[in-house]
Amino acid sequence: MTRKITLALAIAALALFAQAASAQKPGVERLYIMNCGEGVAGDIGRWSPGVNEGKSMDFVDTCYLIKHSQGWFLWDTGIPDAVASMPNGLVPVDPKAITWRRPKTLAAQLAQIGVKPADVKAMGVSHTHPDHIGNVEMFPQAMLYVQKAEYDWPGANNEPRFKPSHPVELLAGDKDVFGDGSITILSTPGHTPGHQSLMVRLPRTGVVVLSGDAAHFRDNFDNRRVPAINFSKEQSLASMQKLADTISREGAQLWINHDKAQRDTQRMSPEFYD
Repeated sequence: MTRKITLALAIAALALFAQAASAQKPGVERLYIMNCGEGVAGDIGRWSPGVNEGKSMDFVDTCYLIKHSQGWFLWDTGIPDAVASMPNGLVPVDPKAITWRRPKTLAAQLAQIGVKPADVKAMGVSHTHPDHIGNVEMFPQAMLYVQKAEYDWPGANNEPRFKPSHPVELLAGDKDVFGDGSITILSTPGHTPGHQSLMVRLPRTGVVVLSGDAAHFRDNFDNRRVPAINFSKEQSLASMQKLADTISREGAQLWINHDKAQRDTQRMSPEFYD
């Protein structure tokens, strides 16, 4: 009888352990898409060589906030929140470039879902162009993941691209951020020397690939068009192929940062993907 009781207790304990382990299953819980800027390009030809030369086009700028069991992770930070107070937006010197506006601040969108900047444990940026790093220093405590080639790339007047005081992990290739395969940084150089993309495994939505500026629009990705402003055409093409291979292997969705047509079909924060 004692053995039967002991066995029953052991089975009950194992069941409780399995239930607790299931409740604490690691990985991504949800992903929010944030509006991090809207703009109009004066000449789309600089992003799509030989196509729509001289025509203007609407752009969007997107950030992604990811709730992981180990903490909040932010991907890209968009146009500076300060642009929200500029009546005419952020007007470029070159009329062919993008005039950016900030209809919603990142700070306000975080507050709407009850997240404080101090809650963000880690972050990454696809690259260091101003429309992707505009609010990095809103999160001075967050570990910043960036490719060493990007970090070392001189900025304007040879200035550093980030504050030296910001905690950073310099990468030389792909990185499994939390060690469970749920958030993986993919090295995709070409647009800039250390451009990177992000692969996210969501429990219900499945795998999504956030391509950054590896391509600016779906049509450019499908037709392997490389903007003349890119750092390396050869690396750009290789990176697009790497993303295509990843998408095929994982059965993933491709989410393109600046593609307004795609973004207009997506659920924006405070809604989310899980």
